[in-house]
Amino acid sequence: MSIWTRISDAVSALASGESLATVFDKLRTPPERSVAFAIAVVALGAKMAKADGLVTRDEVTAFREVFQIARADEEGAARVFNLARQDVAGFEEYAWRIKGLFQQDHVSFCDLMEGLFHIALADGEYHENEDVFLARVAEIFGMTDLEFKALRSRFVPEAEHDPYTILGVTPDMSIAEIRKVWRRLVRETHPDSMMARGVPEEAIRLAEKRLIDINQAWDEINEAAA
Repeated sequence: MSIWTRISDAVSALASGESLATVFDKLRTPPERSVAFAIAVVALGAKMAKADGLVTRDEVTAFREVFQIARADEEGAARVFNLARQDVAGFEEYAWRIKGLFQQDHVSFCDLMEGLFHIALADGEYHENEDVFLARVAEIFGMTDLEFKALRSRFVPEAEHDPYTILGVTPDMSIAEIRKVWRRLVRETHPDSMMARGVPEEAIRLAEKRLIDINQAWDEINEAAA
């Protein structure tokens, strides 16, 4: 059974009136956890795509880039996106349910936020409403303001580029402390670590950009300290 068939079944249950709590309760353990991750990005991505007032072809394409979709699964994937977009539940309700699903798995929330930022920037613009949307989702997920700024610094061209912000560190930390954070981030970004967190294999491609950004930030800080 295709992952998109399983995702479609789950989202159809939502559309027919089954509660978010019930649907997500069925998706708490591997391999269904990867389905839950995909639904989280689909549901929040579809609602965020409306945050700037319209859903563009670019945003739908970005969704397809996060989850590499086989031609045979395109119809099912489009159905999932549209069902989530039309669902009457508000985005905050989705975010809280997703928070409960992944509980204390903080790194998975960062994975989810990366997918959402990728969709937000798909049309080449970062709208104020999208920023408000993403900031609120990050808050619900329990991310700190510094962690959210790190994501915005990496994805939004107009945002101030600060290597310390990208790594989530401060200039007053020692180079040894910063190196420790950098190594942890690299370790968390390894594909094996991401798959263990239930991230769909297709979405792991986004981590390639994260690793580049992390290493570049470390190089800038390390060179300045030399």
